[in-house]
Amino acid sequence: MSPLPSIDEARAVLLSAVRALPAEEVPVVGALDRVLAEDVRAVADVPSFANSAMDGFAARAGPSGRTLRVVGESRAGTPYAGVVADGEAVRISTGAALPAGATGVLQIERVALDGETVRFDAEVGDGLNVRYPGEDLRAGDVVLAAGTRVGPAELGVAIGAGRATIRCARRPRLVTISTGDELRPPGSELGPGQIHNSNTHVLAALAARAGAEVLGAHHVPDDPEATTATIADALQRADVVVLTGGVSVGPHDHVKPALDRLGVRELLWRVALRPGKPTWLGERDGTLVLGLPGNPVSAYVTFLLFARPALAALQGGDPRVPRALAELATAVPRHPDRDECVRVRRTPDGRVEPTGPQASHILSSLVGAEALAIIPRGEGDLPAGTTVALEPI
Repeated sequence: MSPLPSIDEARAVLLSAVRALPAEEVPVVGALDRVLAEDVRAVADVPSFANSAMDGFAARAGPSGRTLRVVGESRAGTPYAGVVADGEAVRISTGAALPAGATGVLQIERVALDGETVRFDAEVGDGLNVRYPGEDLRAGDVVLAAGTRVGPAELGVAIGAGRATIRCARRPRLVTISTGDELRPPGSELGPGQIHNSNTHVLAALAARAGAEVLGAHHVPDDPEATTATIADALQRADVVVLTGGVSVGPHDHVKPALDRLGVRELLWRVALRPGKPTWLGERDGTLVLGLPGNPVSAYVTFLLFARPALAALQGGDPRVPRALAELATAVPRHPDRDECVRVRRTPDGRVEPTGPQASHILSSLVGAEALAIIPRGEGDLPAGTTVALEPI
């Protein structure tokens, strides 16, 4: 029997089936968390004019101790129209255009104003407290590269670069489906053997955070016809279908037979991973299908490991998740055959420790978790002080 694929091997199999989605033009103000499908170049220099970095007085370069005549004011959006001559000064606001003839600005704290004159108690050199054109962005330069996820800072740079719209990859359309007779809606009264359905909504939240457009979050009972019909509808509408539960081989596990009937090609089934061994990955006509385990932690962890990078790749972003390194603050038991993702938090000394019990049904182990520590398979405990890789949450 061939060994099960590792986390990285399974991720590579799924990513090999990803085809980047087409791009679309979107208003720059609505591009937050989108992925750029083009290089963004600055339309003009930013700033486009020399301006003051301080509230103060603009003047020509000269020594300390000068008394100058105040001839006007330059305000943000309303520049001084004249030319500053020797012996003259112009009151100026932060961000206001530097008047013609002036070469520097002395901040307000270093002047003494007396009616129509002002005394400088410091030297003014050329360029003092002046912001010159292009100090931030230069016209024609690439200021944001294709593949960049647009955060608040990138949004500001794109707007500052003069763009009203930018080309971004279309957001992946995603449907989540949870299976199981035991699942009940949030807040409902539970009968014997029933649990509240958290997976559907947790996975939808993770998908939205990863940039997906969630078209629906559904629950289907353990019924083969209902399972097939719900998956068929999702395949027609979505770029990614995420299922939880029903991917094993029990008499009430109907997901795999339904996927087979619907022509979904299996890429792999089962990963050398704890939690998350019974993960199923497949595709049909470019639509990715992820069958995740039903235990809440298993579903959460496998979404992060597999669905998150796939969603990044669909948007033309980098699917590689940067892993940090940290030392274990305490010994951690190892699984002999599978790598384990242990939910960890930082200790005051910068090491990491488990958040508590790590069983796959204990969703509270994810509260306060800062990363998944990848504990390599092996015998016995992994000792305290061992350096491990951290998958970000």
